[in-house]
Amino acid sequence: MLTYYLHRLLGLVVPLIPPGLGYPLAARLGDLFYYLDKVTRANVRDNVTHVLQGSPKAVGDRETIVRGVFRSMAKNFYDLFRAQSLSPAEIVRLVKVEGREHLEGALSKGKGLIFVGTHFGNIDIVAQVLAVWDIPVIGPAEHLQPEVLFQYVRGLRTNKGFRLIPIDGPLFEIFRALRRNEIVALAADRNIAGRGVVVDFFGAPARLPDGYARLSLRTGAPIIVGFSQRLPDNTFAVYLKPPLELESTGDRDGDARAAVEKVVEIMERYIGEQPEQWVMSVPLWQMADNL
Repeated sequence: MLTYYLHRLLGLVVPLIPPGLGYPLAARLGDLFYYLDKVTRANVRDNVTHVLQGSPKAVGDRETIVRGVFRSMAKNFYDLFRAQSLSPAEIVRLVKVEGREHLEGALSKGKGLIFVGTHFGNIDIVAQVLAVWDIPVIGPAEHLQPEVLFQYVRGLRTNKGFRLIPIDGPLFEIFRALRRNEIVALAADRNIAGRGVVVDFFGAPARLPDGYARLSLRTGAPIIVGFSQRLPDNTFAVYLKPPLELESTGDRDGDARAAVEKVVEIMERYIGEQPEQWVMSVPLWQMADNL
């Protein structure tokens, strides 16, 4: 419950802190937690080490990048509480989207859309753009405990219309949303449900979710991969890729794996270019160690 009360306190205080002060303060707090949180630091270091093995970034930059991940996480935490006080006009000003035509073209087919993203850049402000555009979107989220904390954080993230459901609950609403020609948002880089498929990711086996691929193959809903990027002035750029071309050979496992491999190729490019914006705090590759 202490975590819940801390969130409530921050929810009251953070919206009062202007960005000119809030982001530098968040960066300093990120540095502090880099030194204090040894477990998360080790997790992030392991992830960054794998990324650098297949990235143009120099391995000598590893610790600078690890600290950059902590700064990115702290800034995103500031955005989580700040987003509730932003007007729709402010959100549109802060977020520039490239590739909106891909999204609109996919929705024109009437089968809904599966939006695949990663824990990269920012989500708590960027995701609100779809609600501002009056495009319904729903996504499963990690079921935080205690329940009162989950409900509070969900309220922060959905105050503009974005909908979240607990990932460990019934997911029938996802199919209903696609039938209503809405967007279902799913992550490609964290396998919370514990299933998925083991594929090469930055040259090493990692277990990644494949639910979005199986959902697309089952429903015919197109998949669009999108990335958000925090810019130096703490505004955001969103890049929406054209819909994936999926093969349907009748081998659902093989077809799903092929789709995941296509998404991995896109992920490697964006994460490899700016690994400090990949805010993955669990050791992704270690999840495949016993497989």
